[in-house]
Amino acid sequence: MPQRIEITLNEDLVDAEGEALRHKARNYFGIDLETVRTISIVTIDADLSEAQVAMARREIFTNPVTQVSSLTPLPVDFDWIIWVGFRPGVRDNAGATAVEAVEDLLHMKFSPGQAIYTSKRYCLKGGGITRQDAEKIAGEILANDIIQQYAVYDRNAWDPAVGIGFVIPKVILDHTPETTTLSIDSDATLARLSDERSLSLNPNDIPTIRAYFLDPAVKRQRRAVNLGDPTDVELEYISQGRSDHCNHNTFGGRFHYQDLSTGEGETIESLFRTYIERPTLALKQRKPWVISVLWDNAGVGQFDNDTYYTITGETHNSPSNMEAYGGAITGIVGIYRDPMGTGKGSRLIMGSYGFCVGPRDYAGDLKPRLHPKRLLDGVIEGVRDGGNKSGIPTPFGQVMFHPGYMGKCLVFVTALGIMPAAINGEPSDQKTIFPGDLVIMCGGRVGKDGIHGVTASSATFSANTPAGHVQIGDPYTQKKMHDFLLQARDEGLIRFITDNGGGGLSSSVGESARFSGGCEIQLEKVPLKYDGLDQWEIWVSESQERMTVAIDPRHLARFMELSTLHAVESTVIGTYTDSGKIHITYNGVTCAYIDLALLTSAFPKWEFEAVWQPPALRGLTEPVLGVPTDVAGLLLDLLARPNICSKTWVARQYDHEVQGTSVIKPLVGAAQDIPSDAAVIRPVLSSDRGLVFSQALIPMYSAIDAYPMTTCTIDEAVRRAIAVGADPEHLGGVDNFCWPSIQYDPQTNPDGRHKAAQLVRSCKALERMCLAYGIPLLSGKDSMYVDGHLPGRYGETHKVSALETLQFSVTGVIDDVCRCMTLDAKLTGDRVWVVGLTRNELGGSEYYERLGKIGLNVPEVDPEAFAERYRRVAEAGRKGILASCHGIYRGGLGVHLAMVAMAGELGIHVDLSKVPADGALRDDTLLFSESAGRFIVTVAPQNEAAFAAIMDGQPAACVGEVTEVPQLTMTGTDGNPLATLTVELMKAAWKRPFGDLI
Repeated sequence: MPQRIEITLNEDLVDAEGEALRHKARNYFGIDLETVRTISIVTIDADLSEAQVAMARREIFTNPVTQVSSLTPLPVDFDWIIWVGFRPGVRDNAGATAVEAVEDLLHMKFSPGQAIYTSKRYCLKGGGITRQDAEKIAGEILANDIIQQYAVYDRNAWDPAVGIGFVIPKVILDHTPETTTLSIDSDATLARLSDERSLSLNPNDIPTIRAYFLDPAVKRQRRAVNLGDPTDVELEYISQGRSDHCNHNTFGGRFHYQDLSTGEGETIESLFRTYIERPTLALKQRKPWVISVLWDNAGVGQFDNDTYYTITGETHNSPSNMEAYGGAITGIVGIYRDPMGTGKGSRLIMGSYGFCVGPRDYAGDLKPRLHPKRLLDGVIEGVRDGGNKSGIPTPFGQVMFHPGYMGKCLVFVTALGIMPAAINGEPSDQKTIFPGDLVIMCGGRVGKDGIHGVTASSATFSANTPAGHVQIGDPYTQKKMHDFLLQARDEGLIRFITDNGGGGLSSSVGESARFSGGCEIQLEKVPLKYDGLDQWEIWVSESQERMTVAIDPRHLARFMELSTLHAVESTVIGTYTDSGKIHITYNGVTCAYIDLALLTSAFPKWEFEAVWQPPALRGLTEPVLGVPTDVAGLLLDLLARPNICSKTWVARQYDHEVQGTSVIKPLVGAAQDIPSDAAVIRPVLSSDRGLVFSQALIPMYSAIDAYPMTTCTIDEAVRRAIAVGADPEHLGGVDNFCWPSIQYDPQTNPDGRHKAAQLVRSCKALERMCLAYGIPLLSGKDSMYVDGHLPGRYGETHKVSALETLQFSVTGVIDDVCRCMTLDAKLTGDRVWVVGLTRNELGGSEYYERLGKIGLNVPEVDPEAFAERYRRVAEAGRKGILASCHGIYRGGLGVHLAMVAMAGELGIHVDLSKVPADGALRDDTLLFSESAGRFIVTVAPQNEAAFAAIMDGQPAACVGEVTEVPQLTMTGTDGNPLATLTVELMKAAWKRPFGDLI
């Protein structure tokens, strides 16, 4: 019989979770709650005596200093109670951890089918609360019906002796696993199967798939293993392998590009090979610090003679759009597994984030599944828990708001690792597999998680049907696996390692088998979360926290010994072969037998029409504006805009000090409240060498042209790295594309040709920038189809497409972290210099956006000229000449002068007539143009001559000085006072929009 433990805080303590709910109810809906008390419920569905449960209550679940607990419902006063728990099949991380704790305490093991389930009840007090209010709080703040269930009780419906009763969200599948043979007697039949089974096969792939299974030689081989028509396991495997996520068909496709401004056209056979692979391989030849690129789970660069670093990036957009917390935590722990599976494995050292969502205060007619406010809160919390609970610092990130992300949010996550250059005398970045090596699955078990959005296609839905098609990442399980695999690596036990991400085993085993030339897999050996999964579900499930490892059979005993020591489940599920086949059996019966080479040959390229129409031909014009009369008020307005204002409420939720490596922190300055240009960590604590990380997002420029959007994004990421002290000769890049659908359709996607042309232009810009700045692309990702179809006020459907977006990340190395720089003005009397030329480039700017304009004059980048400028700024930093350094980014010079002053809590006086400019520009243009390639630096008077000598020949000038009175004063180009703003006033404006969240 199940038993229950309820735990809550002592009455005299502040219930932080309850207070957070009070805050959200008021902030989201204007519902005022007097108090909220949170009660955690632990439901134990196992054969334990009441005495054993009582012991667990005392020894595990209750802090005797701060908490009270009971085996019966706690008598907490309320007007309404909301109970929230997981649906069947959803990963309950706390429950799984509780099982381990109870087993350790009682020296016993739970039997199969026994478990611990966690849930919560929220006791709400407030005389004016209605049932409608309680239901709104439950359904729109506390629970997401994809993964959770809830119930609402008023005083009259609550039985204090029974409480919520016993809710056991156990998965029960009344289903006998089977492999189904599927007829493909025609292309139309296979197309129908693709629709029915959510295979998403490209119509052009269908003839190739049928031709393979109808080939006489293939049919003879298949008859030898008792197969004829393809099985569901095989078609699911092919669909996963041919998906754009796994095979990158868009970037490997054929683009027919035409430029209407010149009338010229060209055919590009592969964006990846032309604009990413080719320049990266060329750069690798002259960058000896580039160790490994383009083939493994992450790129590898040299940190020092004994150490390599790894880096990769990913997005988790669609899952986060459906279930913000679960999608985001799965994204971050998923990207953490990529460095773990790079080479023979690396130790995780940091992560970062980039969130693009609709306006947080959106009040329009569109009805997204999750309001941007709730969605953003969820993804922030998901990435926070994924990093903080894994013991991995998160020292950098960005948040972007735009209506285009109402249809689908973007959740960028990046991970870095570090590993010894050699392991047992062998290069750590190299790995291979030999026939006879064992296939081992480590980590979590397999369920119906992430099976192309469908949870139980062959089972009847019931109260016990799993709702786990959105995975929930488990940092605790992954941390144990991380530590175990590092020890196994250091003992030389690992031959090959990769993660189970998209496609699950079908991807990890299917791709790793290419190194040996084949594999034989026994699916019945794969550990399952519950019985009843069909064979195809086991093969493609994306259940989290799993790695696939190849080891020499001679090392099996020691490998399993270490696995047990770290409490990680590891299972031999097959053997690598050189048969040329993926051979899968279940209880001795073959359910898949496919040529390994099928997915890497024979399939036709995807083809796209790309037609570029310059912005002027699309009707965009440069606006004519009157001269502003209140520049001070205008600057305060810009400081308070969502994409510029303070987001310290996000940064402060992320632990950047764990592991003790933080050098340049996410928030810097006298009050540690101004965002740094970039992060610097010291991953090898015995060394003073530092690893620099920066990233940039400027999607707004795509409304004009994705080419300058790309060049400006990369340029900003580079400047951010240079601003903290990175060596411009050692910069590596990670490109992460998120693009709306580019396949032209006159009805559903009439601007597909334009979006395809935008992608081509972005890739052209990427190649030019990387070659000019010498940035090899260590890793990258493309996430297409960032479109959403949202209901409107009257039930009509609106297609909303995200902006063409590139997040670009940069890693760099600094020889001595003591030479790192921050942006804050340091001392009164220091000279303020502006490096770089300001032009009339307000197109796509924050200034124009405030006025409801777009414009034409988007900033242009001259990377060849800028590269020399950056080398000189880096030289000045390396020589200790600069007191501070800060790039000029979104908002322009005025906004970033304010940042330097606010960070230092000192004054700055600037004469705009001295700002290096391209011709005579108006004051508002000088202040708010977003021209690329610029820095604000401060220099002590005794160092000014040396700095001027270094910058000789460059557009750089002293424009003012740091003053004692904490205010920003500006003189206009006409010599008259233009504006005076105190640091206090600027900070108040900058912090106001999200101030109640800090």
